[in-house]
Amino acid sequence: MTIKEQAITLDGLRFYAYHGAEPQEAIVGAWYTVCIKMNVESTASLTSDDLSDTLNYARATRIIKDQMMIRSKLIEHVAGRIADALFEGIPALQKLTVTVSKLNPPVAVPCTSASFTLTAERK
Repeated sequence: MTIKEQAITLDGLRFYAYHGAEPQEAIVGAWYTVCIKMNVESTASLTSDDLSDTLNYARATRIIKDQMMIRSKLIEHVAGRIADALFEGIPALQKLTVTVSKLNPPVAVPCTSASFTLTAERK
């Protein structure tokens, strides 16, 4: 077999956090979701069945949670911090796409979510 891409995806991680540009958002908070696709070389895990041969997504989730608990005004800033922290904390990570969504954002019309998506590669 020829492997074209390997990725671990975490969809719909849910957090209650206090991000937002408006002062009230720092007090009231809101629900957020994070979806992330993490590319890593894990070919050995296909036969070894060993966690050390792939990306530990429980560890990645802890890193994401830590970043979600740090207040930011912009979800863009949150996504950038998540990317930086994952690249720092998971040396095997090669590339990622992260989407941070604020559920029911405070806008003038009904809106399910406002999202920002960032794709980045290791330097």
